[in-house]
Amino acid sequence: MVVGLNLCPFSHSVIAQDQVFYAICDATTDTQLKQFYVNELQRLIEAEENDVATSLLMFTQGLEVFDDYLDLLDWFQQLLEQAELTEHVQLASFHPQYQFDGVAADDLSHFTNRSPYPIIQLLRQAPMTKALTHVADPEKIYTDNIKTLDKLGRRKVEALCPWGK
Repeated sequence: MVVGLNLCPFSHSVIAQDQVFYAICDATTDTQLKQFYVNELQRLIEAEENDVATSLLMFTQGLEVFDDYLDLLDWFQQLLEQAELTEHVQLASFHPQYQFDGVAADDLSHFTNRSPYPIIQLLRQAPMTKALTHVADPEKIYTDNIKTLDKLGRRKVEALCPWGK
């Protein structure tokens, strides 16, 4: 959905150039989940930028509850900050029950970040910054995405993203 509807100006090019690393995590304990993240973060940092521009960390179990997922995401972000890597890597988050804070539960905007599984994306800052130079107003990406979903309407959005109903 993200690529097909062009919700992210970065996604199409990295997929077309085969620069996405997909990592699947079947772990369920906090320790295992955190170690998985550390390993994948290290893999991204050590890889050549032209080989891996972004990594999708997909969690197949244990993070079905959105608040549990957010707690882990917060830990991941804190680790990035403590390691002083926020200038090089940023996180994007997706979850089957994604919900923006302070937004009505039935709002279509949540679908911009809904996915079949909990996913945390590690994005290299440099290629993303380069991709955003081709976007007239990067601050409007989020609102433009909501407009795209609103134009499609609830029925079509839910058909594209049935796990997020």
